[in-house]
Amino acid sequence: MRILILLLFILSSCLSCKRGKDNSISSNQELTKKKNVVFILVDDLGWKDLSCYGSDFYESPNIDRLAAMGSVFTSAYTPNPVCSPTRAAILTGRYPSRIGITDWIPGYDPKNKPLLGPNDLYELPLEEVTFAESLKDEGYKTFFAGKWHLGDLHFFPEDQGFDINKGGHHKGSPPGGYYSPYKNPRLKDGAVGEYLTDRLTNESIDFLENNKDDPFLLYLSYYTVHTPIQACKRYLGKFKTKQKKLQDSIPQLEIEGSGKTVLNQYNPEYASMIYAMDENVGRLLDKLEALNLMEDTLIIFTSDNGGLSTLKNNRIAPTSVRPLRAGKGWAYEGGIRVPLIIKKPGSSEHKSIDTPVISMDFFPTILEVLDLPLKPTLHIDGLSLKALMDNRKHEHHKVLLWDYPHYHGSGWTPGQALRKGDWKLIYFYEKDEYELYNIKSDISETNNLVQQNPAKLDELKTELRALNNYLKTKGPKINPLYQK
Repeated sequence: MRILILLLFILSSCLSCKRGKDNSISSNQELTKKKNVVFILVDDLGWKDLSCYGSDFYESPNIDRLAAMGSVFTSAYTPNPVCSPTRAAILTGRYPSRIGITDWIPGYDPKNKPLLGPNDLYELPLEEVTFAESLKDEGYKTFFAGKWHLGDLHFFPEDQGFDINKGGHHKGSPPGGYYSPYKNPRLKDGAVGEYLTDRLTNESIDFLENNKDDPFLLYLSYYTVHTPIQACKRYLGKFKTKQKKLQDSIPQLEIEGSGKTVLNQYNPEYASMIYAMDENVGRLLDKLEALNLMEDTLIIFTSDNGGLSTLKNNRIAPTSVRPLRAGKGWAYEGGIRVPLIIKKPGSSEHKSIDTPVISMDFFPTILEVLDLPLKPTLHIDGLSLKALMDNRKHEHHKVLLWDYPHYHGSGWTPGQALRKGDWKLIYFYEKDEYELYNIKSDISETNNLVQQNPAKLDELKTELRALNNYLKTKGPKINPLYQK
């Protein structure tokens, strides 16, 4: 009799574990019904580097396929024109200046210039809470593959909420290049000749297959198309042939500060890297469909800064983002405006959204789309994009700030920029000069309206001062050792 009672108790306990409070489904079953996240970040991908964003030379049929079933943002921005600050902002929902990372790690701080950039951090502080940590707390399996560039040992992805890390370490470019051996402390070498972009996708597909029954976050952070520009050999011939048919098959250049900007897309090696990346995005989409995960998955595809189109010291950049001005390293549109495509779970509706948005918006967007509570004290500078995608509103941020108080190899000198509505202010510390543009009528930022519109200049200068005070930004200092 005692044995029977014990058996009945065990059976009852098991059933209560399988049933929720509403006597419906188990907590494990509830977890499997949660929506998933696939976040794809491409390094240095320019606003004009995809055919769905207007490129005639590069080809991106699979990303175009994603764009056809999601929201395409035409005025998406990163909060900084270089990588590490933006990557920190994506993960935390906070302005880079608030975190203390305002340059790529470890940065470019020449000692022979009039100004010295502020000291900033070389890693994302562990006390910062990432959206990976938030999802992990909700029972998600979290996976990272590719470029990290937010700190060395003890500050890797596995220290910031990711269960699995394939290739994420402190370097900003692949130390062994794009072909195995990779010389990567967090990625085993593949067969000789294996292409890094393929390998990172293989690792991601393996993760999908092994975790298809559980809610997951897959963060695929491609090293491509960052330098070194190393062609995907299987597609190089295709684009060399295409290059020969171009009207301008060699780079056309324009002076930008102490650098030069490329005005045309001409580089077959770069084009092959874009095409290989696109092929791998297609493989990932195909696997989601094959595993019946597409309808339950939020997909975000974007870049960490503008395309590398402007360089100094007579170096020729690999791409062009025209009609935008300048490129990576500059707070003109070419350095901060990037592709952004978001496909919501359960929806294949295509739409184009021109409202300005920024990288900090991803954290709250992920939470809201996944039906999780927002955490505004964490993602304090981000706003969810769900209402924009649902056509419930068209306005978003009142103002946006770009704080880049450092020099850069593109020729940029320390400065800041601010956008409010259609208007954009740029400030350069060295010369204590402002520039004013109407982005709606002048996307190429060619007509400086400082003299014509002093009232708007004063208005935006006031906004800039307020944001600097709010974020406690750190400007550069005069270099006491500088000699002209």
